[in-house]
Amino acid sequence: MRQRRYPSDTTDLEWALIEPLLPVPACQTPRGGRPEAHPRREIVDALRYIVDTGCKWSALSQDYPPFKTVFGFFTRWSAAGIFNLIRDQLRRHIRRTMGTSPHPVAVVIDSQSVRVAATVPRSASGYDAGKKIPGRKRHIIVDAKGLPLFVMVTPANLHDSVAAREVLFRLRLMHPEITIVWADLAYAGTLVDWAKSFLRLTIKTVSRPKDAKGFVVLPRRWVVERSLAWLLHARRNARDYETLLQHNEAMLTLAAITLMTRRLTRQPVHPNAAAPRPTPAVQAA
Repeated sequence: MRQRRYPSDTTDLEWALIEPLLPVPACQTPRGGRPEAHPRREIVDALRYIVDTGCKWSALSQDYPPFKTVFGFFTRWSAAGIFNLIRDQLRRHIRRTMGTSPHPVAVVIDSQSVRVAATVPRSASGYDAGKKIPGRKRHIIVDAKGLPLFVMVTPANLHDSVAAREVLFRLRLMHPEITIVWADLAYAGTLVDWAKSFLRLTIKTVSRPKDAKGFVVLPRRWVVERSLAWLLHARRNARDYETLLQHNEAMLTLAAITLMTRRLTRQPVHPNAAAPRPTPAVQAA
């Protein structure tokens, strides 16, 4: 077992939360399979290192398993929805600790346009004419506490109201208990009637005061904007480097998982940060 030396490494308390939510290794299933060469915790730590530092896959520190092995776990778990499962379980856990129902009935939706790296194909990106940003757009839904429920990434040229039909449809399938969606004016218009008729969702828009100048904290909407800012603390999410849209969704979800495990365990960012520093002996003159 290697020494945990990076700020992104899991603590023992965090690993106790994550380990039971990971899929059973293939070698332990009735179908059978090859035993895994590296501990699961090393794989999770490597993924968190990638998200936190924003480095290339091939530049992964040698303290971790080979980057091709880590990337293989990333693609398989992403395709199987494992990261979404962990996110949802941790969100329910946090809501229980706060004394609220694990299943929210009111959520907030918003989007964020980000630039893409030069390696991202043009077919998977676009141009946001409103914000004048070439790249992709992240659509996120959070509960009233700012905890994420759903993330979808699209090309930046797709309007919020158009992408919201797909986002809200998937949200309704996964969370039938939700009844109210708070949003900005980009989600107004025909989307409100469509959501009410086909999804039985009530969209309530929050507009900016007409006489407001400069930055204004808007009711309800500030929660999702704060969550987007939290996700940008992970350097991998400051720009979109992923070739596939679903891989960027997984990177955002991994950042949210780290935020929630830190919140549940209330551990310092660095595993050894709480240890008192040794006091050097004062030599007599």
